[in-house]
Amino acid sequence: MDTTFKTEEGVFTYRVGAIILNGTKVLMAHDKRHEQYYTIGGRAHFGESSEQAMLREIFEETGIKAELDRLAVVNENFFGVDGTPFHELAFFYLIKPFDFESIDYSAIRCDGENEEICWIDLADRDWCKDKLIYPLWFAEEVLNLPNEVKHIVTVEDNFKKNT
Repeated sequence: MDTTFKTEEGVFTYRVGAIILNGTKVLMAHDKRHEQYYTIGGRAHFGESSEQAMLREIFEETGIKAELDRLAVVNENFFGVDGTPFHELAFFYLIKPFDFESIDYSAIRCDGENEEICWIDLADRDWCKDKLIYPLWFAEEVLNLPNEVKHIVTVEDNFKKNT
């Protein structure tokens, strides 16, 4: 079961995200209905470590048995969805390079027919500036990550804490 639960104040979720780089390109999921791009990954299951969740999510979404390089970012993210405040704790892992040609795009198992995975070039600033890329820090930060774990706190404009 996914580690997401409702409280009187909103929803808490525990998520993992993959940073899969090929030069300046990153493998992302794309929701065609909302023109959003976001990291391969998802919610951890109860009792599952972030490492286990990351490897499971990569396999579920790409069919690849990847290897983790290292934990790169811990993100505390506060945002709203349809008026509901969300508090998300997310762990982002750099993934060791693998044979990118081995991805079978016809067999991708995303969360629905409107989702796909694709490579986006983060060095193409003109293309990225007009796109919804989540998390919000991703396009600016991911190509310049330090060697130590980075802690990022984001509060999106649509976050309204219920008090």
